Order: sequence, then C-alpha cells, then structure tokens
Amino acid sequence: MIIRFHRNFEKDYWRASAKIKLKFKERLELFSEDEFSSVLNNHPLKGGFAGYRSINITGDIRAIYKKTDTAVIFVALDSHGKLYR
Repeated sequence: MIIRFHRNFEKDYWRASAKIKLKFKERLELFSEDEFSSVLNNHPLKGGFAGYRSINITGDIRAIYKKTDTAVIFVALDSHGKLYR
C-alpha cells in the first residue's frame, strides 16, 4: 500500500504536538498492517467529506484520508470538533 500525504495534512502534522506526532506514527504503522483494526475505528464520512474515511489517532484527534486505485492519501489531521464543524 502506497501512503501519501496532502500538503494540508503536512501542515496539520507539523502544527501538532510531539505527543500527537508520535501517536500518529504508531497508528500509521497499525494502519499499514491492518487498516480496519478495531483500535483505529476506521469509518466512512458523510456530508462535505463524503468519499473520505477517518481513523482515530487519540480520543479526540482524527486523521482523514481518501483511498484511490493506487494510494492512500491522508488529507487532514485535527480534533474532531475542528474537522467536522
């Protein structure tokens, strides 16, 4: 599986705390092994994010991604409240 990061995701990532960055790396490794692990709570999104999916990074932090024929592209990383307002 090819994993890529949109520039908006990269901005979100670099603004995140060291704790969130570490947790994302751990979850990304798990995602690479089993994208539907129950720990990730991987689920499809609706509304403005229809066609995208979300995984849990921490209790409140989510990573949003889109799967294409050739890659998985992470597009956003932020708190639940900020992503879905």
